[in-house]
This record gives sequence, structure tokens and C-alpha cells, in this order.
Amino acid sequence: MACMKLGSKTDAFKRKGQAWFCTTGLPSDIVVEVGEMTFHLHKFPLLSRSGVMEKRIAEASEGEDGCVIELTDTPGGAKTFELVAKFCYGVKLELTAANVVYLQCAAEHLYMTEEYGEGNLISQTEVFLNQVVLRSWKDSLKALQTCDDVLPYAEELKITKRCIDSLAVKACTDPNLFGWPVMEHVGPLQSPGGSILWNGISTGARPKHSSSDWWYEDASTLSLHLYKRLISAMECQGVKQEIVAGSLNYYAKKYLPGLNRRQTSSESSNRCLAPVSSLSEEDQKLLLEEIDHLLPMQKGLVRTKFLFGLLKTALILRASPSCISNLERRIGMQLDQATLEDLLMPNFSYSMETLYNVDCVQRILEHFLANDQGTGGESPCSIDDDEQLMGLTPITMVAKLIDGYLAEVAPDVNLKLPKFQTLAASVPEYARPLDDGLYRAIDIYLKSHPWLGESDREQLCRLMDCQKLSLEACTHAAQNERLPLRIIVQVLFFEQLQLRTSIAGCFLVSENLDGGSRQLRSGPPNEGGGWATAVKENQVLKVGMDSMRVRVSELEKECSNMRQEIQKLGGRSKGSMTWGNVSKKFGFKLKSQMCSAQEGSVSKINDGKAIKDDKADRKHKKNLSIDE
Repeated sequence: MACMKLGSKTDAFKRKGQAWFCTTGLPSDIVVEVGEMTFHLHKFPLLSRSGVMEKRIAEASEGEDGCVIELTDTPGGAKTFELVAKFCYGVKLELTAANVVYLQCAAEHLYMTEEYGEGNLISQTEVFLNQVVLRSWKDSLKALQTCDDVLPYAEELKITKRCIDSLAVKACTDPNLFGWPVMEHVGPLQSPGGSILWNGISTGARPKHSSSDWWYEDASTLSLHLYKRLISAMECQGVKQEIVAGSLNYYAKKYLPGLNRRQTSSESSNRCLAPVSSLSEEDQKLLLEEIDHLLPMQKGLVRTKFLFGLLKTALILRASPSCISNLERRIGMQLDQATLEDLLMPNFSYSMETLYNVDCVQRILEHFLANDQGTGGESPCSIDDDEQLMGLTPITMVAKLIDGYLAEVAPDVNLKLPKFQTLAASVPEYARPLDDGLYRAIDIYLKSHPWLGESDREQLCRLMDCQKLSLEACTHAAQNERLPLRIIVQVLFFEQLQLRTSIAGCFLVSENLDGGSRQLRSGPPNEGGGWATAVKENQVLKVGMDSMRVRVSELEKECSNMRQEIQKLGGRSKGSMTWGNVSKKFGFKLKSQMCSAQEGSVSKINDGKAIKDDKADRKHKKNLSIDE
């Protein structure tokens, strides 16, 4: 820390308990009381340097104890007045960044101008502050920290503003271009070639380049109101928003214990935070609301996990509704970057209606959907990005996330059906390529709420589209006793339809492979292993087709059994109900002609294959007759 030496005389001040005495050989003729400390001094050195002391001494009356003056409002208190008294006596003292603000405020308060002696304390402190302190990052920071104790005086003298502006300019400038603060943070001196010097000898090692967050830790030592002003000054200087957000992240984690507890081991190893100050809950709430106010409303500036940490802390501390709403809106802007662990926020309300805060997640999802529609993301078909072609669009990732969240909260017996339905239905239909995740959540909810009536279960199951279930999910649903009968029939119908479509596709592939294998067989045997590969693929396809045929026959048996059961339920008067009428009754979305179309395609393929085999046999017999 830089310093400036004043005075030349040896120290003649001695302290005895709560009193200071000047041992110059002359008896003291004035007593100055500053707080609980008394100073036994002489009139002439004081009135020759201070206009206030000159006036007070002239007004003071001589009592039994001599001239007594009480200074109750001296900036910096007794410790600062001690340095002022030493300056008046010409005793050696040092001006540093830690005391220059106190001394300048006290000198201004005591009117220690050039009228009362050349090189008085006001001019000395002003020169040191401008030419030394404000040119250094660390000294400016230290001086700004001391402004807290004498803030009204420092504000009046604009010392606080000058320190903040100095820090803001230095934080905005590339630190690699100057000696500060790289010299201060890295430490070692550098040679003209750029290598580190040790005792004046070049070591050949290169200093590490400082990153843009080098000032985060220093700025976090400031009080909240000074830190806010520093951030505002940096924004005016043009600091990037992501750098400001990073500093706010660091500051919040340092003073909000809840955020530190949620920090992962990998994050805590990257940067060691100073010990968290013990703030009251009210101070923590005020800090959190100010952090929310200072954070730029822009997507991706801070991690979603950090925003969720702020939101959980805000809910615990009962922050203002506007603060909670802002945090939910920020999370909604980047919900696709969240994890399931982030969404599982406990319910901190007094009512404890549900285990997790489902209402908060509902509001976050609504913010995301509103933002997605506002950015033109209504339909994924209008965007041909590579990630979206792979199904990794933000809306599909959020749909998968919400389905996973529904599965986690479904076992809660206090979770009402309308709340579950509202959250599940909020996700657009196009956002789910498959409804397997939604089916799993519904199944868990039905298992945990066995008292639901048939109508409620049917209403819940209408949330999923049976056509968008995979074969594995269809197989599970067809045997799920918790599902309503209507849903099971729909699942069986669409599972059979999928299997028939797959079989038809396999026949087409098999026919193409047969044609390709004949071409390979007619070619020379040394042109790659095409024939062997085709044979293996044919064998695999035949095995798959056989298994599909078995599964189709099983499904047909199940369908016939269910048809009989349905006819029994309908009564003998309705015994003539056809399967087409059953499909209409159970609300299938596809027409029955699709099944016949698929059957027709399969039969045509089989007929075509049989005709080709017949032609091949005739040609073979003809060749045999010629040979004979």
C-alpha cells in the first residue's frame, strides 16, 4: 500500500488510559474531548492550523480545569483526531489509503485550509488522493471501503464518486495493457521481453494473463450500497453484461448462505469464496432483491442453476412478489437449460398443500411458452436447424423435462388431479414426439391415487395420444390394469396397426434385398462380400417377421376376446355390433380403412412374391427339358 510521509519531529504523544498527553515540556493549556477520549494539548499549534479550533478557543471560557473543548462530530472519531493533532505539532505520520479519507474529511470539518498555514492538511490529503490513491486499483478500493464510516462527509466532498469512477474505469480496461492490476495481482516483476524477473534475473517464465473476472473478489468486499454504485458506474462505462452478471453471481454466493450450500463440488473447486458474512434474514432478503434488480434481463447471462438457487432462497426468505415473479420470468426464458433437480423445489408455504411447489413450475412453464411463441417458435416445422431435425429443440427438451417432473411429483397423494392435468396439458402436442414419458407419469399418478373414479381416470388418460406411444409402451399399457377399458382398446388397436405397418415394410425391404442378392449372385465372387451380407440381412429380417407374425396373432386373439366381452357388456340387443362400430364407440382417431389398406398392401406384396416364385419355377423346368 502506497504512503506519504508528513512531519519531521519525533512522536511526543503518550497515552494513559483514555487520555493522550503531549510531552513537549510545557504544561497543556487546553483539553479536547473527542468521544470517550481526552487530549491534553496546547492552544497555539491547534489554532495556527485550524479555523474551527481558532473560533472554539476564542469562544471557550477558562474554567477550573482550564480551556475545555468538546468535539462530538469529528469524522473518524478519536483515532482520526489523534493524527490531526500530530500533524498540527509537526510529528511524523504517514498518509495511506486506509486513513486519507478520514483525514481529508476531518481536515475539511476543522477548516484546515491554506489560510492557516502553507501545506495544510486539506491540500496534503488532496494531493495524495489524486496523485497516488486514485491511480491504483487496490488503494482506490481501500479508500472506497473507508468511505462507509464517514459517508455523509465523503459524499459531500465527492470522494466516494471519485473512487468509484476510478475503479469502474480500471475494470473496463484490458488489464493486460497496463501495469495495473496485473502487477498487483500476479506479483512478480517482468523483463522488457515479458518474462518474470527474480532478483533482477530473467527466469524465462511467462506471467499468466488475467481473465475478465479478476476484480470480482475485490468488488465483493464492498458494502451493498457501494457495490450497487460500482456496478452502475461499470455499466455506464460499457462493461459487458455477462461480466456484470458474473460479478453479481459471485457477490450473491458470498453473502447468501443458501446459494453456497447448493453449490456443487466442481463449482466450489473452481473458485474459493471468502467466508460468508453472517447477515440477518432481513439483510439477506434486501440483498437478494437488489441482486434481482441489478441482474440484466437477458437469456443465458447466468446459469439456470444459479437462478433457481435465487428463487428458492427468495421463497424461503419471503421476498417481495415482484422479486419472485422476476426470477420466475428469468428462469422461463431459459427453461430448456434446466435439469429435473432444479425443478424439484420444496413447497415452503405454511399450508403445505403439496410436497413440491407445482404452482411455481406452472408459472415458469407459462413464461417459457409465452417467450417461445414471441420468438416465432410456435411450430418446429418452420425451423430446419440440425439440432431440431434431431428432436433437440428447446420446446421438445422442455416437454421431456416437464414429463419427468410430472413423474416425480405424481406419487404425492396431496397433488390434486386438476393441478396435475393443467401442468401436463400446458405442453403443446407438437412438443412431444412420443408420449411415453407422459404415459409413465400418468401411470404413476394412477398407482398413487387408486381412489380415482372411472370418469376421472378416463379424463386423465385423454392427455396422452395412443398413436404416439412406442411399441414397448403399447405392450405395457395393453397389460396395465390401472388404465380404463376404453384406453386399453385404443392401445391394442394402434399397436396392431403399428405391427402391420412394420410387417408391410419388412416385406418391401425383403423383396428389394432378394433382387439385390440375385444381382450379387450373378457377379464375380471376388467383388466384396455383398452376397454374404445380403444373406445375413435376409435371415435377420425373416426372424423379425416371424416374431411380428406371432405378436399379430396374439393381438388378434386379444382383440377377439375383447370383442366378445364388449358384446356381452352391450347386451344381446346389441349383439350385432361390428368391430367398425366398436372403433367408433371408443373414439379412434383413425379410420378403419387404414387397417384394410395395410392388409391390402401386405396381401399385394405376398401375391407379387408368389407370382415371381411361380415364374422362376417354370423357367427352371424349361431349362431341365432342354438339357434332356
